[in-house]
Amino acid sequence: MPEHTLKVAAAVTLDDASADRIRELEPRVELLRDTSLTRPWRWHGDWEGDPDWERTPERQSAYEAMLDGADALFGIPDVDPVALTRAVRGNAGLRWVHTTAAGGGGQVRAARLSEAELARVAVTTSAGVHASTLAEWALFGVLAGAKDLRRLERDQADRHWSDGRRMMRHVGEMTVLIVGTGGIGKVCAARFSALGATVWGTTRRDEPVAHVDRLVPIERLAEAAAQVDAIVNTLPGTELTEGLLGEAVLGGVRDDTILVNVGRGTVVDEAALLTALDAGRVGFAALDVTATEPLPHDSALWTHPNVLISPHTAALSRQEPRRIAELFAANATRLLDGEPLHNVMSTKEFY
Repeated sequence: MPEHTLKVAAAVTLDDASADRIRELEPRVELLRDTSLTRPWRWHGDWEGDPDWERTPERQSAYEAMLDGADALFGIPDVDPVALTRAVRGNAGLRWVHTTAAGGGGQVRAARLSEAELARVAVTTSAGVHASTLAEWALFGVLAGAKDLRRLERDQADRHWSDGRRMMRHVGEMTVLIVGTGGIGKVCAARFSALGATVWGTTRRDEPVAHVDRLVPIERLAEAAAQVDAIVNTLPGTELTEGLLGEAVLGGVRDDTILVNVGRGTVVDEAALLTALDAGRVGFAALDVTATEPLPHDSALWTHPNVLISPHTAALSRQEPRRIAELFAANATRLLDGEPLHNVMSTKEFY
């Protein structure tokens, strides 16, 4: 039977427009929200908030009381696994937590919730919300490699006009392997296909994917990687994907392969990547994510002439909070109407 109301606590700062959008789309949501109790944004959509901001003991008590009175949480409390554990165990009526990240599995895993707690509290993610922005950055990364952006920058800095006719690669003449054909991978496939590229995509299921010309079983990743011009990773960070793009794959790619990572940094073995870069097998790497974030100051990736670093910002957009609010509202409707939720996190692989 449909339910009448759903009490939702904003466990992270939620802007006025996004709060209004949730109420507009699902009037049965009773939104518990007090921006004086959550970490203020440093920029638009800063879900983690200002790390230097602290609650007084009185505000901490009020914050926890707000969470304990809710049926559902918008956001992992303070984006902190310890706070998530407290919220789940302090509220026997809590049924649902929505992460503002496309993943969020790291925090949920680190919360060390019991099987019973994970069965009681559904966790959904914002997967898909960031697909278009990440796909655009993936395209930018491949284009930067194809057009030899780093050399153009060096020549301009030196005011050097090349004497010869320097050839550039063209995406429309390239084969691009997308590692992971989920929500982000599907949009990447559409973007590259629109420019005329031949698109390959890895799969664990032998099901057709729009705009993917060839499906590659994940077990044959190394074989496929050795035949393409560019590799784009969109996979999340799990035990199964850690170090997947390592020596076995990068050691066999052909010279000047372009590598782009918009998934998780742990999927790429950075030592193997640096070896491939120095050997010329990887001619250019565009990384929005790294295994350790922030990237350590002594990492050789910072200074490598053929690496472009973005500080995990490729997904950011002025529209992100609204899109997440709309996704959340749609799932709230499903919960209230007794229908299955979208984007439910796996309690085994935590993505």
